[in-house]
Amino acid sequence: MKTGRFIDSVWRTRALWASLFVLTSGIGSAVANTADENAIRGVLTGYQDALNACTAAAAVALYAEDGVLMPPYNQSVLGRAQLSNVYGAGFKVFTLHVKFTIREIVQMSREWAFARTNSSGTHKDNATGVMTPEENQELFVLRKGADGVWKIARYSFSSIRSPPP
Repeated sequence: MKTGRFIDSVWRTRALWASLFVLTSGIGSAVANTADENAIRGVLTGYQDALNACTAAAAVALYAEDGVLMPPYNQSVLGRAQLSNVYGAGFKVFTLHVKFTIREIVQMSREWAFARTNSSGTHKDNATGVMTPEENQELFVLRKGADGVWKIARYSFSSIRSPPP
C-alpha cells in the first residue's frame, strides 16, 4: 500500500513540475509571437505560390539545408539537393493549383514551430492533360535559423480524398 502512494506522489510531483515548466517557459503556446507567426505564414504562402508556379527552386529555397519531405507511399527526401531533384522531376510530370488554409500555428520555442494546414485545388497530369481534384492535410515543422529566418525543417502530407475504386 505504501508503494502505491509513493508512486502516486512521484507522478503528481512530476506532473506539477512539468506544468510549471510549460507555464513559465512559454513552450507549447498556440499563440505565437506576432512577428514569428507572420513570418511562418509567409513561408506557407511562399510554398503555396511555389507549388502553383511549379518552381522547384522557389519551393526548395523555403526548406532548411537539412530539410525533409515525407510524401505518402514514398521514402523521405533528405536535404536540398534531393529536394531539388524531386520537385524538379515532379513539376515536369504534374501541375498543381492549390490553396492552403492554415488551421493552426504553434510556436513550441524560439526556434521551433509547427503548422497544420489543409489544401485543396487541382492536380493536372501534364502528359494527358487530365485534371483531378487535390485535397490534402499537411504538417509543417519549421525551424528558425541563426539568421532569424524561418524555414521548413520537415513537411508531410496525406490526401483526405477517398482512394479511387
